Amino acid sequence: MATNREVFDAIAATWYGVRHWPILPRELDMLSRRWRRGRLLDLGCGVGADFLPFKDNFTLVGLDFSRGMLRQASRYMRTHAFSASLVQGELANLPFEDGAFDFAIAIACYHHLEGEDIRAAAFRELRRILRPGGEAFISVWNHEQPRFSMASQDVLVPWGDEDSALTRYYHLYTRAELKTALARSGFSVIRLGPGTRRHDATQADERNICALIARPEGKA
Repeated sequence: MATNREVFDAIAATWYGVRHWPILPRELDMLSRRWRRGRLLDLGCGVGADFLPFKDNFTLVGLDFSRGMLRQASRYMRTHAFSASLVQGELANLPFEDGAFDFAIAIACYHHLEGEDIRAAAFRELRRILRPGGEAFISVWNHEQPRFSMASQDVLVPWGDEDSALTRYYHLYTRAELKTALARSGFSVIRLGPGTRRHDATQADERNICALIARPEGKA
């Protein structure tokens, strides 16, 4: 069975078309206004679509474990006329100095990490690379959404149709689990709840749990 990295390398070119725009545009637009400017890291950046709300006023860095996705991100930047530094790396071992970033976003990536210890290490790494007082926004898939409410929290999700041989590992979070994990990693949780539907801002999107978090001031 292919690893998640191998699957994302294989689907990267298709992903470019399927995920060409941010999946949480309202949330990211709000953050671009809240944060205004600074050094921003996009974790699990994929093809780079989530950079769009930040491209004019932020210094951008993207990290992904998939070389194929990073190649598509370079293509995306040329198409949309902006630039970002792109780095291949792992969420649980980020290749950046302590406090290197003012802000970070991590859309739909932590749920691909297999094992509670690895997920905890990744959250600690996120905290480490933020400056004191820095904020991050993350989204993960919600175990309590109707599609998965009766399933295990650890599932393999096929790419494309249900018979596809390409499957990706997901750990499906509950809200309580995510809040506890973030608190244990030393974050202050500012806001945690569902996203909004892309085409109808009045409707909550229960597929995703979103969290706005901060590294507290004055703590190592």
